[in-house]
Amino acid sequence: MSKIEVNTVAPQCGTTLTLGESGDTVVLGSGASQTGFGRTGTVDWQTTIKTTTFTAANGEGYFVNTTSGAVTVNLPAGSVGAIVSIKDYAQTFQTNNCTISANGSENIEGITQDLLLDTKGIAVTLVYGDATKGWQSVNSNEVTNEVKFVTATGGTVLTCGNFKTHVFTGPGTFSVSCAGNAGGSNTVEYAVVAGGGGGSFGGGGAGGFRQNFPSPTSGGLTITASSFPITVGGGGNGRPVTGTTTAGSNSIFSSITSAGGGRAGGVTNNGGDGGDGGSGGGAGHGTTNTGAKDDGGSGNTPPVSPAQGFDGGNGFQTGCYYGGGGGGGAAAVGTGAVGTNPNVAYTGGNGGIGVPIADSNFGPTAPSYGTPGPAPGRYFAGGGGGSYYYNPGFGFGGAGGGGRAGVCGGGPGCGSAAGTTNTGGGGGGANGQGKNGGSGIVIIRYKFQ
Repeated sequence: MSKIEVNTVAPQCGTTLTLGESGDTVVLGSGASQTGFGRTGTVDWQTTIKTTTFTAANGEGYFVNTTSGAVTVNLPAGSVGAIVSIKDYAQTFQTNNCTISANGSENIEGITQDLLLDTKGIAVTLVYGDATKGWQSVNSNEVTNEVKFVTATGGTVLTCGNFKTHVFTGPGTFSVSCAGNAGGSNTVEYAVVAGGGGGSFGGGGAGGFRQNFPSPTSGGLTITASSFPITVGGGGNGRPVTGTTTAGSNSIFSSITSAGGGRAGGVTNNGGDGGDGGSGGGAGHGTTNTGAKDDGGSGNTPPVSPAQGFDGGNGFQTGCYYGGGGGGGAAAVGTGAVGTNPNVAYTGGNGGIGVPIADSNFGPTAPSYGTPGPAPGRYFAGGGGGSYYYNPGFGFGGAGGGGRAGVCGGGPGCGSAAGTTNTGGGGGGANGQGKNGGSGIVIIRYKFQ
């Protein structure tokens, strides 16, 4: 084979230089590279299948396999004419998406936002045009990088500014037709409140309270375009003269489950300790032994972080005076009965206070939900107040928990009250006639425009 060594080959005349003849193949030597020829809109496809996040190089194409999970492709720094291609290797982009991330603050299709590939089998070729439009799709698979917002139905829908709130006061379905994207919205805020526990001698514990209002602080819940069954827990049964006190029932939305409030402790020989639950039930009045006590139930059972509720208060007996503990609330422990000797009138323990949600999270009909409290907003998941009893003589019931703490009365006029409906409040305590806990509620909020 002959070898010619020159630095420059130029045409003898004119401006056209021909290498080879028809049917010939012109080959660059192994390891050699070329400059100045430019690209014709094609890439060199890489033979290693990509299954984890990687950074693409200009002029290369990649088969991306998302069978085991989502993959992010970081684009190279934008320069005019730079080109990168991506292909769905295993036909799984619709299940585990592929995210195309621009370098720094560069644009994709004219906006500073990652491009989500969520179509089965899609192949995309991106070319960098200029700083205004940035990377653009140039192949036959149509790609539009647009701002999308969550779109959903279900429950009672309230609108306030750019946000919609869906309120479920009973079972239903939160149906998401569009999951949105990061440029618009793709997460939701929620408050999931379980049913409050039934009252007995002590106050019922508040239903578990789990929320992420506002989501920029604690992180929104990412959703998909699907249907989410909603469970709204009922309140537990209070103990009448005869019968059994029960805990509240769970409320559920997606991966969030709030536990029903613990049942209250009863009179002597009728379950004196409070039950465990979202918040613990208040204890009964101890035993027949002077100075004895019953224990309040444990809150945040089962445990989650942040805590969904607090413990119930203890109950005591001193001589002829009997005091029941207040049920735990979403924001505070229920207090124990007050009084240490027969010469001091007993007062049952107060229920723990609930948690407020700002009116702006509901819209103009905010007063329809929750209860007023010491701070602005609507309160949920307060514990029921405990009761006290003097034998022989009289007894007084504790108020049912709404959003605020259920406060036990210290004198005439304090009748036992049920937990407020759709607040998850614990039922108020009384001597053998405790009241029912309040049912729960599920609230879901997102940006829709």
